Amino acid sequence: MTSTPVQGAQVVSRVASLLRIVGRKPEGSPLVELVRESGLTRPTVHRLLSSLAAEGLLDQDPASGNWVLGPEILLMGSVASARFPLEDIARPSLRRLAEETGESAFFSIRRGAETVCLLREEGSFPVRSFVLHEGVRFPLGVASAGTAIMAFLPETEQEDLLADWPAHAGSFATAHTEPLVRANLAATRQAGYSVNPGLVLEGSWGMGAAVFDQRGLPAWALSLTGIEPRFKGERQEMLGRLLMDEAHRISTLLQGAA
Repeated sequence: MTSTPVQGAQVVSRVASLLRIVGRKPEGSPLVELVRESGLTRPTVHRLLSSLAAEGLLDQDPASGNWVLGPEILLMGSVASARFPLEDIARPSLRRLAEETGESAFFSIRRGAETVCLLREEGSFPVRSFVLHEGVRFPLGVASAGTAIMAFLPETEQEDLLADWPAHAGSFATAHTEPLVRANLAATRQAGYSVNPGLVLEGSWGMGAAVFDQRGLPAWALSLTGIEPRFKGERQEMLGRLLMDEAHRISTLLQGAA
């Protein structure tokens, strides 16, 4: 991004970028992080943040100084949720997965070339992984949800993403090398579920299953995360079956709702 004057449609793109960065974490982001990740100049970021705050879309936490999502975002989300009854449809499956496995369960949606975590349900096992929470974004092909979705996309879409894999995966490309991603995608198609063996964070494993829309395309994913010893051997197969059963259940419900 450049430091040219803020005007026209460019403002929309920049505002959307800042809102996404702030929305990644409940505690929000400090100004220095927003400047670094957006690629904008400090004066431009400050001007946009002030305008968003004036409209109620952002707030600045008085204790930490972080920028956080504002009340207008909550109102918009409440209205949008009426069109997409994901909470009502996906939450029961998340609860069943968390109760039956003891692991933390998540529901993510595909947004372009990314996955975004929408919902989570904590498991009962005392040792947990904190890699994933609501609002976290990963490139497709990274983490268990993104792998589960990408594996069942049309081959042309997969190859488009893999053609410039380092640019797509960004900081995750070091652990998620192209050959390894290709192998993971093939294994996911064969098994029906994905396995992420600590590639995002060492010792933190994940598994995922794609949820399909009316066109038969993977648009969402269920996933489980936890520590490595609980995701191996026969238990891995059991977790995979549970994920696929619930993913099929949600696919059927979402297709009916659509």
